[in-house]
Amino acid sequence: MVRKIFFLLVCLTLSGCFVKKKTTYGKTKTVTVAASNENDQNTTSAETATVPEKIDSKKNHKADNVVNAAMQYSGVRYKFGGTSKKGMDCSGLIYVALLNNDIEFPRVSHRMADKGERIKVDRVEKGDLLFFRTKKGGKRINHVGLVVNVEADEIKFIHATSSRGVIVSSLQEGYWNASFVKATRIL
Repeated sequence: MVRKIFFLLVCLTLSGCFVKKKTTYGKTKTVTVAASNENDQNTTSAETATVPEKIDSKKNHKADNVVNAAMQYSGVRYKFGGTSKKGMDCSGLIYVALLNNDIEFPRVSHRMADKGERIKVDRVEKGDLLFFRTKKGGKRINHVGLVVNVEADEIKFIHATSSRGVIVSSLQEGYWNASFVKATRIL
């Protein structure tokens, strides 16, 4: 009985970050930011608006440190359950990058998704987390990435894939765009 429970726990842990590569063509989600008329609360048209924001330098510094810690693993091969230069999985990458900056966080992606403040994709900043559901018909989040750069409407994130290891990808890529579930802010 103990062996069966142990086997079940190992299987659940191993399925946490495995990403099956699939090819998608022309499948994208379009995110439109609508501006509202000052006199009317209703949305009038889709426009691009630039709003200057105050940037908290401590938060920005922390995000830079976490991203730099994750980028040190760029090119490392994928290894399920890995948390070192010998091999890394997606949640292990995030876990280690945060731990190196004295931030305690869950180890598996679906538990990570329960932490932080959920944010809209058009509010994503460097250091935020992106969560994905990569299994067809899957109900649970099984992949996570860390935002490394946001320019215009392109969000780039670092993560570990089973086929290519630790890489930087764009949320505009069909596969990741179609698998995207939510973004959270933890810093």
